[in-house]
Amino acid sequence: MPDQLIFAMEVTLNGLMAGVLYSLVALGFVLIFKASGIFNYAQGVMALFAALTLVGIQQGQVPFSHLINAIFGTDLHHFGWHVPAVIAIILTACVMVLFAWIVERYILKHLVNQPDIILFMATIGLAYFMEGFGDLMWGADIKKLDVGLPQGINDTIDQVTYGWFGYGFFIDNLDIVATVIAVLLVVSLTLFSQYSKQGRALRAVADDHQAALSVGISLRFIWVLVWSIAGFVALVAGIMWGAKSGVQFSLSLIALKALPVLMLGGFTSIPGAIVGGLIIGVGEKLFEFSIGPMIGGATENWFAYVLALIFLVFRPQGLFGEKIIERV
Repeated sequence: MPDQLIFAMEVTLNGLMAGVLYSLVALGFVLIFKASGIFNYAQGVMALFAALTLVGIQQGQVPFSHLINAIFGTDLHHFGWHVPAVIAIILTACVMVLFAWIVERYILKHLVNQPDIILFMATIGLAYFMEGFGDLMWGADIKKLDVGLPQGINDTIDQVTYGWFGYGFFIDNLDIVATVIAVLLVVSLTLFSQYSKQGRALRAVADDHQAALSVGISLRFIWVLVWSIAGFVALVAGIMWGAKSGVQFSLSLIALKALPVLMLGGFTSIPGAIVGGLIIGVGEKLFEFSIGPMIGGATENWFAYVLALIFLVFRPQGLFGEKIIERV
């Protein structure tokens, strides 16, 4: 088998793994868009905030320590204990539920039936507030996230592919774990959306707020629920990305890579978020591998957006999105 073909197979596998990580972020966008009809610009910052909170809780860091030290002249930084990873994740999930309640109580409650652009602008303000609040609460230094996930090359895949092709594929164990978790999330969320009472209520709220209220659906409960789920998805994405590249404020920029994923998969489709992420992940890796050297490289920075632009021209609703027809 030609060496280039073997290398392309390895690149494809790594692209699939990268695409799963993109999909994890896109899932949060899809959930909130299905429930409220708005694009949640703050989803990437939610992943950052969840990862910062998880590291802070796990390491026993004193919240707002920099502010406290500046005001009172103290030298507080840590409580002196470390919280086990599982307990830290549970506590962080509780923080994200509290965040969802605060968003509904102080933002969404006052914006019912407002134009979509107003809700979108509210999420932009929320994103910048959360980023500054996270900096103030936990500090801006790069943090190491370790929750016990396996990392490094998968020896089994390396040995098996070496036996088949005479060349061992480098597949990261963390990417394999992310793939398994993403599949479980997609299956669970799809079943929840299609077959649970709350899932049907979620779709009703997305179609018409007033109509949902008229049949007894609690708009406030649905929004708290969906923002809580989106917060949990952001936590999972933050764990995966944070474990892979460290918890730093550039983590919030992963939301930008989720945009092409949503354009390909459709803003209203949970499976579409996964498929779109896989297409973007594989496409950018293969394009960089085959075409990148001819044009100077760095094609991964823009390939996804060019592909999304093509989709916008020929199929604006995405592969799995619902085609919207407005009659006038």
